[in-house]
Amino acid sequence: MANLEELKNYCDNYLNVNKFKDYCPNGLQVEGSSKVNKIVSGVSANLELIEQAIEEKADAIFVHHGIFWDNESKTITGAKRNKVALLLNHNISLFGFHLPLDDHPEVGNNIELGRRLGIKNMTPVDDSLLWQGELKTNISDFLKLIEDKLNRAPQIYGAKNQEISKIAWCTGGAQGFIDDAIKLNVDLYLSGEVSEKTPAAAKESNINYIAAGHHATERYGIQALCSHLCSKFKLQHKYIEVDNSV
Repeated sequence: MANLEELKNYCDNYLNVNKFKDYCPNGLQVEGSSKVNKIVSGVSANLELIEQAIEEKADAIFVHHGIFWDNESKTITGAKRNKVALLLNHNISLFGFHLPLDDHPEVGNNIELGRRLGIKNMTPVDDSLLWQGELKTNISDFLKLIEDKLNRAPQIYGAKNQEISKIAWCTGGAQGFIDDAIKLNVDLYLSGEVSEKTPAAAKESNINYIAAGHHATERYGIQALCSHLCSKFKLQHKYIEVDNSV
């Protein structure tokens, strides 16, 4: 069991949240019980996740995508009101960690995805959320591996070159970093989503681009974080998958 304030402070320090200029609050977003024994994790603070956390009698929920975002209304109405009301009525805390969780070198989304895909010599790119590493594979086998590990068929664009030895990646909606990836002289850039201009950017620069799913690429950091917290604070933990095809 953990004290909520102690858990909050530990997470803020462990994930170095003050390092990041983000467009959402990172850390404790909704305060619940002062004592935490059971935690639930998920990718996003959806109503379905909150309802299942209530059924699990969780004291706190940990997500990558929280409830509050800078580009949204500051009023608590509609669906947001319903979610906040459920959390308060059941005395459940909500923690959200966005960019700090993407970037973390031990439990982050990027390094956790790299581990699952067998990427070697993984290193973060300076002054960026990008990571880079090495592979010894071909595009056909790599696509099959992604589908097997992420349970989602990836989309491929660009040159569709067969041999892959150098890769850059960033989970989630990071397709806009493709120009930075091209500068690294990689064979392949992987992210979660694709924009209208991404296929042409990949093709014109003679690299592969894979969109493996925003949700699918960001399942693993939050689970790794909660596993770490369980070992640190002796908590119970359950990851809940709320299906999202994007």
